[in-house]
Amino acid sequence: MTVNKKNWKIGIDLGGTKIETVLLAPDGSATHRERIPTPRDSDLQIEYDSIRKAVFDLIQHTLDKLPGGKTCTIGIGIPGTINKQTRKVQNSNITSLDKKPFQQELEQLLGRPIGMENDANCFALAESINGAAKGFHMVFGIIMGSGCGGGLCINGQIHSGEHSIAGEWGHFSVDPLGERCYCGNLGCVETKISGNGMARAFEAQYGKKFTLEQIVQGYHNGKPDCVKAFEQFIDDFGRCAGGLISVLDPDAVVIGGGVSNIKELYTLGVEKIRNYAYHRDLQTPILKNSLGDSAGVFGAAWIGR
Repeated sequence: MTVNKKNWKIGIDLGGTKIETVLLAPDGSATHRERIPTPRDSDLQIEYDSIRKAVFDLIQHTLDKLPGGKTCTIGIGIPGTINKQTRKVQNSNITSLDKKPFQQELEQLLGRPIGMENDANCFALAESINGAAKGFHMVFGIIMGSGCGGGLCINGQIHSGEHSIAGEWGHFSVDPLGERCYCGNLGCVETKISGNGMARAFEAQYGKKFTLEQIVQGYHNGKPDCVKAFEQFIDDFGRCAGGLISVLDPDAVVIGGGVSNIKELYTLGVEKIRNYAYHRDLQTPILKNSLGDSAGVFGAAWIGR
């Protein structure tokens, strides 16, 4: 996908809890930012209709911020991908989007084309162009938050693959005896090293409802259950990321999402990666993102049409 850097640009980052918009001037500066909660509902059709309306309204409101007479591109990052054959959303962890012609319906409402990409791809693109991985040729972007996703950029361009699933390492099965993932497979990466996955594993093993933050704090405080759970998490991270690097051999890996703030990923985690990767003198930089939670919305703006 070609990146557009010259025009005014609107980016929308659609997540499970919030929808964010940014308006970028041609020089790359943000002239407007806004966030709203993502509508959720137990009725998936109502939820889908509400999300579509919220995104449309947010775009319209952002268009009102354009200087007079200016035009812009629009790009949207979603927690899923667009099937190239059906043009419908697939593999979304906002399940109300699945099998819906989300891009087509928004284009009809707006009366114009828009770009739409996986949110992890948008993250990887932003960090490659103007973030921690700037200057590297092949960059793998990892998002570790409530779920776990990934995106691949080569020479500043998103590589989405034949089925639009390149980089979806979160749904690679690493434990056939593990927890069943929402995608249907057992023991996916996401069930092991996401925030939600770690919390579920802790409850299943110790019978306590701890959040990821509580587990990490307990590790720092020396609580035995938390220490064991955290050490398992770091080992799982090393195995998953080490295998990924062995397959792709990227020039850099950049990590985003809330879990990326765990400082041990860049020390103990890197040691584990080196243990599991095929190359025993691994030099791949494992980088913390520099754009924070802004990366996805900037990446979305840059893939706009």
